[in-house]
Amino acid sequence: MQRPMSTLRLSPQIQAKVLSAGFQMLDDVLQVSALQLSRETGLSQEEALEVLQAARKERGADEAGPSRDGASVTALDLLHKEESLNRIVTFSSRLDAALGGGLPLGKTTEICGAPGVGKTQLCLQLAVDVQVPPCFGGLGGQVVFVDTEGSFMVQRVTDLAAAAVRHCNLLAEDAEQRDAAGAFTVERVLSNIFLVRCLDYVELLAEIYLLPDFLSRNPKVRLLVIDSVAFPFRLHFNELRSQRTRLLNGLAQQLIALATKHDVAVVLSNQMTTRLHGGKSQLVPALGESWGHAPTLRILLRWAGSQRQAAIVKSPDNKEATVNYQITTDGFRDSEQPEQPPSKRTRTLSNQRDVC
Repeated sequence: MQRPMSTLRLSPQIQAKVLSAGFQMLDDVLQVSALQLSRETGLSQEEALEVLQAARKERGADEAGPSRDGASVTALDLLHKEESLNRIVTFSSRLDAALGGGLPLGKTTEICGAPGVGKTQLCLQLAVDVQVPPCFGGLGGQVVFVDTEGSFMVQRVTDLAAAAVRHCNLLAEDAEQRDAAGAFTVERVLSNIFLVRCLDYVELLAEIYLLPDFLSRNPKVRLLVIDSVAFPFRLHFNELRSQRTRLLNGLAQQLIALATKHDVAVVLSNQMTTRLHGGKSQLVPALGESWGHAPTLRILLRWAGSQRQAAIVKSPDNKEATVNYQITTDGFRDSEQPEQPPSKRTRTLSNQRDVC
């Protein structure tokens, strides 16, 4: 059924420009790009993207309407779907166990933390891990890696891929695993990473707008990484907080739709910022409290002295948990240090052994 543009929740000024340019129905704007819409209506590119996001959201709601037989999805159906979710391992057995097997497909996961704690390292590790052959517990998939900070390091990915290839070759036992390990090469890993460089938030929003068609053409993609989601919005929106919140809400809805419709894991890295609470400043994830509701899972990477820790601080399925990890030449791995600080006597004995 054709929907008029007047049903969209847009400001009167934007609505007037769109209608006066001849875009009367929803399908009219869905057939043009943001750049073309901007040129024909006199809207800025940001406003044109806002119109397209609203139109796509409305169309998605129409298509997702009631099922043909009028019945709703049951809770049992949802339970079976949750139990059958595929997951991407992190190569940290402790973190994977806390997550119920790894990062789930069909959901959005935010990885936040201070600079240098390992957010990009984990993103790069996941880009390799999603490609591990199924006979080794992987998904044999591809990945779209959206780089907004220029932090994608191809040599580092090569090192992580080489470590994963060695790991699979060591585990190979039967003919199927040996054949899979032989085809799982560093070159193949690199060729399955689709890298996109976005220089500002307009390019990021445009890329996300184009992703549904790309994912339809590339059904083996099982992971979308945005490293980081905060950088372009913090760079350009120091004052216009309301506009930033509106664009972020639209972005969050699109990412959730991508994850569920195309069965991909969406991983977003986020920066930290300071916030006053009770007269004291504390580090919190950037982009505000409203953005905190967007991801399904939130993993906080932090320092505890000289030890790195990964804390699950938001998850509908898993308990809050904290595990130690380390960044090695092979990648994101379990820490060799114990999860709990040892007693004073144990520390003394350990120091004595180290000296010896």
